[in-house]
Amino acid sequence: MVTMQPHYSAVEFNELLQDISSMKQYHVALQLFDEMRQWGAPVNRYTLSILLNCCCLLKRVDIGFAIFGSFFKRGYEPNVTTFTTLLQGLFLDGKVADAEKLFNKLLALKLCEPIDVTILTGIDGLRKNGHILAARDLLYLFDKTIYKPDVKAYNAVINGLCKNGTLDDALELKSRMIDKGISPTVVTYTSMVQGLCDFGRWKEVKGLLNEMVNHKISLDVVTLNVLVDAFCKEGNVKEAREVLEIMNQQNICPDIVTYNALIHGYCLQGKMDEAKELFDSIMGNGVKPSIISYGTLMNGYCKQGKVDEALRLFLEASSKGLEHTTVTYSIMIHGLLSEGRNADGWKLYKDMETRQVHPNLSTCNILLDSLCKTHQIAEAFSFLRAMEDKGVSPNIITYGILISGLCKDGKLEDAKNLLNELPSKGLKPNIKIYAIIIRALCEEGFVDEAKVCL
Repeated sequence: MVTMQPHYSAVEFNELLQDISSMKQYHVALQLFDEMRQWGAPVNRYTLSILLNCCCLLKRVDIGFAIFGSFFKRGYEPNVTTFTTLLQGLFLDGKVADAEKLFNKLLALKLCEPIDVTILTGIDGLRKNGHILAARDLLYLFDKTIYKPDVKAYNAVINGLCKNGTLDDALELKSRMIDKGISPTVVTYTSMVQGLCDFGRWKEVKGLLNEMVNHKISLDVVTLNVLVDAFCKEGNVKEAREVLEIMNQQNICPDIVTYNALIHGYCLQGKMDEAKELFDSIMGNGVKPSIISYGTLMNGYCKQGKVDEALRLFLEASSKGLEHTTVTYSIMIHGLLSEGRNADGWKLYKDMETRQVHPNLSTCNILLDSLCKTHQIAEAFSFLRAMEDKGVSPNIITYGILISGLCKDGKLEDAKNLLNELPSKGLKPNIKIYAIIIRALCEEGFVDEAKVCL
């Protein structure tokens, strides 16, 4: 391509860059720009805007600001889109304070007229970075100006408040938006339904659903999935099935999320026959089981000690072209080790490594526990070092497993030494760990020393 040195017009060059950017190949777009610039390809405002967006989405807002400087060097005046892109980049990179400074400068110096997307970028950026109260304050601030937030901005804050557990504030904000003539959407109600379900405020959930009907806001599969999932987690699978019937009556097609929630509900109740029957019916309803479907069912079988059933599903998922995740491997490894099938469990772990599915802390704790329970303490500490080398940081559960293993192996002094090292590792021993040490001390006849731990 370099040897041919193609001659593109500015429009063609920008279309090519935009196509590559649309495929989320931001690095490729930037590399292409460098090559094209060497050939003297034309660059205009739109070219710089595409490059700025690529840098910000790559969380390289530092390069983005360098491109921003090119606007001025080439005589282009940055517009609201330029500033909105920079704001997005700062928020994506977690530079909240810098984003707030830029936003305040935009308003104070009137560098541009904020549009709906600019306002939403500021509010949603604060929300996603955990600054929900600041997001709400910004919403209120804009409410007092000529730049009125739209329904998407309100939805972002309501969603954040619900996830933050401040449901009364979310309900109040919903009333406020209605008073200002902004009609809530199904997205607004879904966030609040989810929040209320999470806190078991069922009476208010029913009130919101009735409100949706009165305002002629149609329920969608996302809202109904929230209800199905909440009922199942509460152990009310019967009510969840009734929601499924409502979906069918209203011609709302259940999706894999619906079925996964129901399968999980049955598994929580130990009703594996019903869970498997529902799992088998999914294909007939035009829905393809996901790896989550398989993992949920596998976990249910493992908890009942039916490891062979779980293993059959594990192998079936692979044969269906589904890729196993850290979660599904962990479920199966734990199931095998819990039944004393240590060789099979470790063999599966080796397969996990071969397929470059990275174990998480939960996986490592499962394996570490199996080594300690089989009195392979030296191997357990070797595995701990291997965990750390792979970037998996041990937690208090990890050290609890090791301390328990040392005590059961008669290495009480080593257990006490490890306990004393925990603060230097930034960890605080919990009641369970103290209970393990106290019990071991008592069993060895060191009652007075055990009392000191109380």
